[in-house]
Amino acid sequence: MIKKGIGMACMFYPNGSTGKANPAGVFIKMNHDGTAVVNVGATDIGQGSNTCMAQIAAQEMGLKLSQVRVVTGDTEVTPYDAGTGACRVTYIAGNAVQKTAGRVKEQLLNAAARKMGVIHSGQLVIEDGEIFLRYWPAKRMTIAEAATYSERVLGRPIIAVDSYSPATMPLDEEDGQGMPFEVSIYATQIAEVEVDTDTGEVKVTKLVAVHDCGNMINPMLVEGQIEGGVATGIGYGLYEQIMEDPVKGGILNPSLATYQIPTSLDMPGELITDCIEIPEEKGPFGAKGVSEPTCNPTAPAIINAIYNATGVRIRDLPATREKVLFGLRELERKEEG
Repeated sequence: MIKKGIGMACMFYPNGSTGKANPAGVFIKMNHDGTAVVNVGATDIGQGSNTCMAQIAAQEMGLKLSQVRVVTGDTEVTPYDAGTGACRVTYIAGNAVQKTAGRVKEQLLNAAARKMGVIHSGQLVIEDGEIFLRYWPAKRMTIAEAATYSERVLGRPIIAVDSYSPATMPLDEEDGQGMPFEVSIYATQIAEVEVDTDTGEVKVTKLVAVHDCGNMINPMLVEGQIEGGVATGIGYGLYEQIMEDPVKGGILNPSLATYQIPTSLDMPGELITDCIEIPEEKGPFGAKGVSEPTCNPTAPAIINAIYNATGVRIRDLPATREKVLFGLRELERKEEG
Protein backbone atom coordinates (compact mmCIF):
# COMPACT_ATOMS: atom_id res chain seq x y z
CA MET A 1 0.00 0.00 0.00
CA ILE A 2 1.19 3.50 -0.83
CA LYS A 3 0.59 6.13 1.84
CA LYS A 4 1.17 9.84 1.32
CA GLY A 5 2.25 12.38 3.89
CA ILE A 6 3.39 15.98 4.23
CA GLY A 7 5.99 17.29 6.66
CA MET A 8 7.52 20.66 7.43
CA ALA A 9 10.71 21.85 9.10
CA CYS A 10 12.01 25.32 9.95
CA MET A 11 15.54 26.38 10.80
CA PHE A 12 17.91 29.21 11.49
CA TYR A 13 21.61 29.13 10.76
CA PRO A 14 24.24 31.70 11.70
CA ASN A 15 26.77 33.41 9.44
CA GLY A 16 30.34 32.91 10.57
CA SER A 17 32.28 31.21 13.33
CA THR A 18 30.91 31.00 16.85
CA GLY A 19 31.75 33.83 19.22
CA LYS A 20 35.17 34.70 17.84
CA ALA A 21 36.85 36.89 15.27
CA ASN A 22 36.79 35.40 11.77
CA PRO A 23 37.78 38.20 9.43
CA ALA A 24 38.16 38.33 5.67
CA GLY A 25 40.74 40.58 4.05
CA VAL A 26 40.86 42.04 0.54
CA PHE A 27 43.43 43.79 -1.69
CA ILE A 28 42.26 45.66 -4.80
CA LYS A 29 44.36 47.39 -7.44
CA MET A 30 43.28 49.33 -10.50
CA ASN A 31 45.11 48.84 -13.77
CA HIS A 32 45.72 51.54 -16.39
CA ASP A 33 43.22 49.88 -18.73
CA GLY A 34 40.40 50.41 -16.24
CA THR A 35 40.25 46.85 -14.99
CA ALA A 36 40.46 45.89 -11.33
CA VAL A 37 42.09 42.89 -9.65
CA VAL A 38 40.37 41.79 -6.45
CA ASN A 39 42.49 39.56 -4.20
CA VAL A 40 40.33 37.68 -1.68
CA GLY A 41 41.46 35.02 0.77
CA ALA A 42 38.10 33.22 0.79
CA THR A 43 38.16 30.36 -1.72
CA ASP A 44 35.45 29.41 -4.21
CA ILE A 45 34.87 25.66 -3.83
CA GLY A 46 32.09 25.50 -6.39
CA GLN A 47 29.44 27.66 -4.78
CA GLY A 48 30.10 30.59 -7.11
CA SER A 49 31.55 33.02 -4.56
CA ASN A 50 34.10 34.35 -7.05
CA THR A 51 31.22 35.53 -9.22
CA CYS A 52 29.53 37.15 -6.21
CA MET A 53 32.74 38.89 -5.16
CA ALA A 54 33.17 40.23 -8.70
CA GLN A 55 29.57 41.46 -8.75
CA ILE A 56 29.93 43.23 -5.39
CA ALA A 57 33.20 44.87 -6.45
CA ALA A 58 31.84 45.93 -9.84
CA GLN A 59 28.68 47.39 -8.34
CA GLU A 60 30.55 49.35 -5.68
CA MET A 61 33.23 50.70 -8.03
CA GLY A 62 30.91 51.39 -10.96
CA LEU A 63 32.69 48.96 -13.27
CA LYS A 64 31.36 46.49 -15.77
CA LEU A 65 31.53 42.91 -14.52
CA SER A 66 33.97 42.11 -17.33
CA GLN A 67 36.38 44.70 -15.89
CA VAL A 68 36.83 42.80 -12.61
CA ARG A 69 39.13 39.83 -12.08
CA VAL A 70 38.98 37.93 -8.79
CA VAL A 71 42.01 36.08 -7.45
CA THR A 72 41.46 33.62 -4.58
CA GLY A 73 43.06 30.64 -2.92
CA ASP A 74 46.67 31.80 -3.27
CA THR A 75 48.03 33.03 0.06
CA GLU A 76 51.16 34.28 -1.69
CA VAL A 77 49.13 37.14 -3.17
CA THR A 78 45.89 37.18 -1.15
CA PRO A 79 45.21 37.73 2.55
CA TYR A 80 44.79 34.72 4.78
CA ASP A 81 41.18 33.82 5.49
CA ALA A 82 39.28 31.95 8.21
CA GLY A 83 38.05 29.48 5.60
CA THR A 84 35.18 28.69 3.27
CA GLY A 85 32.70 27.40 5.80
CA ALA A 86 30.05 28.45 8.29
CA CYS A 87 28.17 30.16 5.45
CA ARG A 88 30.52 33.11 5.86
CA VAL A 89 31.92 33.97 2.43
CA THR A 90 29.16 36.09 0.85
CA TYR A 91 28.46 37.96 4.08
CA ILE A 92 31.95 38.41 5.57
CA ALA A 93 34.20 38.37 2.50
CA GLY A 94 31.51 40.27 0.58
CA ASN A 95 31.55 43.01 3.20
CA ALA A 96 35.34 43.19 2.97
CA VAL A 97 35.14 43.45 -0.82
CA GLN A 98 32.53 46.21 -0.65
CA LYS A 99 34.54 48.21 1.90
CA THR A 100 37.75 47.91 -0.12
CA ALA A 101 35.99 48.70 -3.38
CA GLY A 102 34.56 51.80 -1.71
CA ARG A 103 38.09 52.99 -0.99
CA VAL A 104 39.06 52.44 -4.63
CA LYS A 105 35.99 54.31 -5.78
CA GLU A 106 36.90 57.27 -3.57
CA GLN A 107 40.40 57.42 -5.06
CA LEU A 108 39.04 57.25 -8.62
CA LEU A 109 36.57 60.06 -7.98
CA ASN A 110 39.23 62.26 -6.39
CA ALA A 111 41.54 61.76 -9.36
CA ALA A 112 38.73 62.42 -11.84
CA ALA A 113 37.71 65.57 -9.97
CA ARG A 114 41.26 66.91 -10.22
CA LYS A 115 41.57 66.13 -13.92
CA MET A 116 38.10 67.48 -14.80
CA GLY A 117 38.45 70.60 -12.68
CA VAL A 118 35.52 69.72 -10.44
CA ILE A 119 35.53 71.25 -6.97
CA HIS A 120 34.10 68.27 -5.10
CA SER A 121 34.20 64.58 -6.05
CA GLY A 122 30.66 64.22 -4.72
CA GLN A 123 29.48 65.87 -7.92
CA LEU A 124 30.70 62.87 -9.90
CA VAL A 125 29.08 59.51 -10.67
CA ILE A 126 30.72 56.22 -11.72
CA GLU A 127 28.70 53.92 -13.94
CA ASP A 128 29.60 51.21 -16.48
CA GLY A 129 33.29 52.08 -16.45
CA GLU A 130 32.88 55.84 -16.90
CA ILE A 131 32.91 58.85 -14.59
CA PHE A 132 30.68 61.83 -15.33
CA LEU A 133 29.19 64.93 -13.75
CA ARG A 134 25.92 64.18 -12.02
CA TYR A 135 24.11 67.13 -13.63
CA TRP A 136 26.13 67.32 -16.84
CA PRO A 137 26.56 63.75 -18.11
CA ALA A 138 28.22 64.93 -21.31
CA LYS A 139 31.29 65.89 -19.28
CA ARG A 140 32.88 62.53 -18.64
CA MET A 141 36.01 60.40 -18.68
CA THR A 142 36.78 56.70 -18.47
CA ILE A 143 37.93 54.91 -15.34
CA ALA A 144 41.07 53.96 -17.25
CA GLU A 145 41.87 57.66 -17.75
CA ALA A 146 41.26 58.40 -14.07
CA ALA A 147 43.43 55.49 -12.92
CA THR A 148 46.29 56.51 -15.24
CA TYR A 149 46.05 60.18 -14.24
CA SER A 150 46.09 59.29 -10.54
CA GLU A 151 49.28 57.27 -10.89
CA ARG A 152 51.23 59.07 -13.60
CA VAL A 153 50.30 62.68 -12.78
CA LEU A 154 49.27 62.73 -9.11
CA GLY A 155 51.73 60.01 -8.13
CA ARG A 156 49.05 57.96 -6.39
CA PRO A 157 48.59 54.39 -7.67
CA ILE A 158 45.03 53.30 -7.01
CA ILE A 159 45.31 50.46 -4.53
CA ALA A 160 43.32 49.67 -1.41
CA VAL A 161 43.15 47.14 1.40
CA ASP A 162 40.49 46.51 4.01
CA SER A 163 38.87 43.72 6.00
CA TYR A 164 35.69 42.79 7.77
CA SER A 165 35.03 40.71 10.86
CA PRO A 166 31.52 40.31 12.28
CA ALA A 167 30.85 41.72 15.71
CA THR A 168 30.60 38.81 18.16
CA MET A 169 30.97 38.11 21.87
CA PRO A 170 32.16 34.85 23.42
CA LEU A 171 29.57 32.80 25.28
CA ASP A 172 29.63 33.08 29.06
CA GLU A 173 30.83 29.78 30.53
CA GLU A 174 28.30 29.91 33.37
CA ASP A 175 25.04 30.97 31.74
CA GLY A 176 25.78 30.48 28.02
CA GLN A 177 24.79 34.05 27.24
CA GLY A 178 26.56 36.22 24.67
CA MET A 179 26.42 37.21 21.02
CA PRO A 180 28.05 34.34 19.13
CA PHE A 181 26.92 35.56 15.71
CA GLU A 182 26.15 38.87 14.03
CA VAL A 183 23.35 37.67 11.72
CA SER A 184 21.44 34.46 10.99
CA ILE A 185 19.69 32.89 8.01
CA TYR A 186 16.18 31.42 8.13
CA ALA A 187 14.33 28.85 6.06
CA THR A 188 11.28 26.59 5.85
CA GLN A 189 10.97 23.46 3.76
CA ILE A 190 7.89 21.31 3.16
CA ALA A 191 8.19 17.75 1.85
CA GLU A 192 5.57 15.47 0.33
CA VAL A 193 6.39 11.75 0.40
CA GLU A 194 5.00 8.41 -0.66
CA VAL A 195 5.69 5.45 1.61
CA ASP A 196 5.32 1.87 0.38
CA THR A 197 4.16 0.00 3.48
CA ASP A 198 5.04 -3.36 1.90
CA THR A 199 8.70 -2.52 1.21
CA GLY A 200 9.40 0.48 3.45
CA GLU A 201 10.54 2.52 0.44
CA VAL A 202 10.19 6.30 0.82
CA LYS A 203 9.96 8.52 -2.23
CA VAL A 204 10.00 12.31 -2.03
CA THR A 205 7.47 13.43 -4.64
CA LYS A 206 7.48 17.17 -3.99
CA LEU A 207 9.51 19.62 -1.97
CA VAL A 208 9.11 23.35 -1.41
CA ALA A 209 12.12 25.27 -0.04
CA VAL A 210 11.78 28.92 0.95
CA HIS A 211 14.85 30.69 2.32
CA ASP A 212 15.67 34.11 3.74
CA CYS A 213 19.21 34.92 2.66
CA GLY A 214 18.87 38.69 2.49
CA ASN A 215 19.16 40.28 -0.92
CA MET A 216 20.30 37.83 -3.56
CA ILE A 217 23.56 38.94 -5.18
CA ASN A 218 23.11 36.30 -7.87
CA PRO A 219 19.64 34.67 -7.99
CA MET A 220 20.75 31.83 -10.28
CA LEU A 221 23.54 30.82 -7.90
CA VAL A 222 21.15 31.00 -4.94
CA GLU A 223 18.68 28.72 -6.73
CA GLY A 224 21.48 26.26 -7.49
CA GLN A 225 22.64 26.31 -3.88
CA ILE A 226 19.14 25.51 -2.62
CA GLU A 227 18.65 22.69 -5.13
CA GLY A 228 22.04 21.22 -4.25
CA GLY A 229 21.30 21.54 -0.54
CA VAL A 230 17.99 19.72 -0.96
CA ALA A 231 19.81 16.87 -2.73
CA THR A 232 22.27 16.69 0.16
CA GLY A 233 19.44 16.74 2.69
CA ILE A 234 17.66 13.90 0.91
CA GLY A 235 20.85 11.86 1.08
CA TYR A 236 21.27 12.64 4.77
CA GLY A 237 17.64 11.79 5.49
CA LEU A 238 17.16 8.63 3.43
CA TYR A 239 20.41 7.10 2.17
CA GLU A 240 23.78 8.10 3.56
CA GLN A 241 25.13 5.94 6.35
CA ILE A 242 28.68 5.10 7.37
CA MET A 243 28.95 1.39 8.16
CA GLU A 244 31.56 0.50 10.77
CA ASP A 245 33.13 -2.88 11.45
CA PRO A 246 32.08 -3.62 15.07
CA VAL A 247 34.92 -6.10 15.59
CA LYS A 248 37.97 -4.81 13.72
CA GLY A 249 36.96 -1.16 13.49
CA GLY A 250 37.30 0.83 10.29
CA ILE A 251 34.78 1.76 7.63
CA LEU A 252 33.01 -0.92 5.61
CA ASN A 253 31.75 1.40 2.85
CA PRO A 254 34.65 3.81 2.19
CA SER A 255 33.89 4.58 -1.47
CA LEU A 256 31.03 5.84 -3.59
CA ALA A 257 30.65 2.28 -4.88
CA THR A 258 29.39 1.23 -1.45
CA TYR A 259 28.33 4.49 0.23
CA GLN A 260 24.89 5.35 -1.08
CA ILE A 261 24.16 8.92 -2.15
CA PRO A 262 21.12 10.25 -4.00
CA THR A 263 21.19 10.66 -7.76
CA SER A 264 19.02 12.81 -10.03
CA LEU A 265 16.46 9.97 -10.03
CA ASP A 266 16.03 10.38 -6.27
CA MET A 267 15.19 14.09 -6.49
CA PRO A 268 11.57 15.16 -6.04
CA GLY A 269 9.40 15.12 -9.15
CA GLU A 270 8.56 18.72 -8.29
CA LEU A 271 11.05 20.99 -6.55
CA ILE A 272 9.99 24.56 -5.83
CA THR A 273 12.53 27.07 -4.53
CA ASP A 274 11.95 30.64 -3.47
CA CYS A 275 13.60 33.37 -1.43
CA ILE A 276 12.13 36.03 0.79
CA GLU A 277 14.42 38.99 0.19
CA ILE A 278 14.61 40.90 3.45
CA PRO A 279 17.66 43.15 3.13
CA GLU A 280 20.24 42.68 5.86
CA GLU A 281 21.41 46.15 6.80
CA LYS A 282 24.86 44.88 7.80
CA GLY A 283 25.38 42.76 4.71
CA PRO A 284 26.99 43.68 1.38
CA PHE A 285 24.15 45.21 -0.65
CA GLY A 286 21.76 43.60 1.85
CA ALA A 287 23.01 40.02 1.42
CA LYS A 288 23.61 37.34 4.05
CA GLY A 289 24.30 33.81 2.81
CA VAL A 290 22.55 30.63 1.69
CA SER A 291 24.92 27.68 1.24
CA GLU A 292 25.09 25.20 4.14
CA PRO A 293 21.66 26.00 5.63
CA THR A 294 19.94 24.79 2.46
CA CYS A 295 20.33 21.14 3.47
CA ASN A 296 19.38 21.54 7.14
CA PRO A 297 15.54 21.48 7.00
CA THR A 298 15.28 18.77 4.30
CA ALA A 299 15.77 15.63 6.38
CA PRO A 300 13.50 16.80 9.26
CA ALA A 301 10.76 17.72 6.76
CA ILE A 302 11.01 14.24 5.18
CA ILE A 303 10.95 12.51 8.58
CA ASN A 304 7.88 14.51 9.59
CA ALA A 305 6.22 13.57 6.29
CA ILE A 306 6.91 9.87 6.93
CA TYR A 307 5.30 10.23 10.35
CA ASN A 308 2.33 12.04 8.80
CA ALA A 309 1.89 9.23 6.28
CA THR A 310 2.38 6.19 8.52
CA GLY A 311 2.56 7.18 12.17
CA VAL A 312 6.14 5.90 12.30
CA ARG A 313 8.58 8.26 14.00
CA ILE A 314 12.15 7.72 12.79
CA ARG A 315 14.68 9.02 15.32
CA ASP A 316 17.86 7.56 13.85
CA LEU A 317 18.90 8.71 10.39
CA PRO A 318 18.88 7.69 7.64
CA ALA A 319 15.27 6.50 7.35
CA THR A 320 16.11 3.26 5.56
CA ARG A 321 13.52 0.78 4.33
CA GLU A 322 14.40 -1.54 7.22
CA LYS A 323 13.75 1.17 9.81
CA VAL A 324 10.44 2.15 8.23
CA LEU A 325 9.30 -1.49 8.05
CA PHE A 326 10.40 -2.10 11.65
CA GLY A 327 8.40 0.95 12.75
CA LEU A 328 5.34 -0.25 10.86
CA ARG A 329 5.56 -3.71 12.45
CA GLU A 330 5.90 -2.13 15.90
CA LEU A 331 2.75 -0.09 15.30
CA GLU A 332 0.89 -3.24 14.22
CA ARG A 333 1.96 -5.08 17.38
CA LYS A 334 0.80 -2.19 19.56
CA GLU A 335 -2.55 -2.06 17.79
CA GLU A 336 -3.01 -5.82 18.22
CA GLY A 337 -2.38 -5.53 21.74
